[in-house]
Amino acid sequence: MPFMTPAFSRSKALVRSALSTRLRRACAVVALGAASLGVCTGVALAQTLPAPLNTSVMNQPMPDTGAAAAASAPVMPGGLTSSMPALGEGVLVSVNDDMISSYDLKQRMLLLMATSGVQVTQDNYTQFQSQALRSLVDEHLQEQEMKHWKVTVENKEIDDELNRMAQQSNLTKDQLLAELKKMGVEPTTLKDQIRAQLGWNDLVGGRYHSNAQVGRDQVDATMDKIIADGQKPQYAVSEIFLDPATGGGIEAVRKGAAQLSEQLNQKVAPFQAVARQFSNAPSAGNGGDEGWMVSGSIDPQIESTLKSMKIGDISAPVETKDGVYIFYLRDKSEGNSDEVVRLKQASVALPAGATAAQTAAAQLELTSFKSRAPSCAAVDELGKKTEGVRIDDLGEAQLSDLQPEFASALRPLKDNQTTAPMPNGGEMKMLYVCDKRLAGDNALTRDQVESQLVNNRLSMLGKRYLRDLHTSATIEDHH
Repeated sequence: MPFMTPAFSRSKALVRSALSTRLRRACAVVALGAASLGVCTGVALAQTLPAPLNTSVMNQPMPDTGAAAAASAPVMPGGLTSSMPALGEGVLVSVNDDMISSYDLKQRMLLLMATSGVQVTQDNYTQFQSQALRSLVDEHLQEQEMKHWKVTVENKEIDDELNRMAQQSNLTKDQLLAELKKMGVEPTTLKDQIRAQLGWNDLVGGRYHSNAQVGRDQVDATMDKIIADGQKPQYAVSEIFLDPATGGGIEAVRKGAAQLSEQLNQKVAPFQAVARQFSNAPSAGNGGDEGWMVSGSIDPQIESTLKSMKIGDISAPVETKDGVYIFYLRDKSEGNSDEVVRLKQASVALPAGATAAQTAAAQLELTSFKSRAPSCAAVDELGKKTEGVRIDDLGEAQLSDLQPEFASALRPLKDNQTTAPMPNGGEMKMLYVCDKRLAGDNALTRDQVESQLVNNRLSMLGKRYLRDLHTSATIEDHH
């Protein structure tokens, strides 16, 4: 390639922007005394925003009803059970014809405590209780809809998921379940959660996949935005968002955020696990991974916080008009990311010592060629029929590899756009941009962008689906 420099430097690879994928697993850490297990239990589509429930039990501490409740409490490390208010016995909430008992809620709370790693105190106990109850209500609605549409999850699928989780912790499936059993979590509690998540994903994908398709124009626009954003300062963040609408009001959310921030900064609990269990943001399903936030499209108060943070920092709570955020800064980029372009070249030979008139004639010839071949697809065929114009497929090149004048001319161009005719090496050359993407191993390809746009739509449709189920359901508090 005649316009490439002999030496070049590669820019830092830009980590892909946050576009969730349908089967991306969110990993948690199960704290088991001095040991910890890396466990992935979530699937992006299953991690929907919980709809608010008008049940008073969600905003009240569990009452101590005496010895019967205390006797049923499992034994947990560190005296955790003794610090928990005892649950009343019997049915707490009904979801249509299904019942959620005190035992069900207690089991889910123990699983929530195990998978979040957060230390339970009297101050945050109600938050655990509310989160556990919301997840149980969601799962009952999902399972009822799965039954209606005859969606089933085979035991082998659940065992496969458990085996995958155990392998990530260097354990067998039986060892993993035994460790959870020591914490009071029955195997059926985790299996039921996995069954609901897998089945819900299948149901949403099956019903809405045709509605989630995207057109080429949307893919092109998204690729253009990703490339443009690569030239601006960016912050790779994970987030925890606490919504006052579902968290008992702004004062309760402020208090909860302060407690979580303190434990996160003390390294008591892993950020990813806490985000998945407590965050009200869509990113909760990915352990809070919000991807790259781009300067200029961020709330000014949030951007001010991110600017002052170092990589690896966890922020103090940041209050906005929507609620309260906690951020974990994973990486920073100052922009000016490198790009990869796939090029075709149309060229006209110039005689040695070409005059101004000859140069102008070559420019005019290429300009005329461009008007008749406006896209990469049309170049080869027209080139065969046009005498004096040679077509070369140059393949892919990074802009940083090219001579500065060519890199500058190509940087602002989109697919199927061309540079102006430019003299170089005894020829007049015009470059067609056939494809363009950010450079680096983690940069998204066009196919990946299309796939993730579809997955985003599926996720949105799944959340809307669940909210509709909440609206039409009869959910009653029996406490």
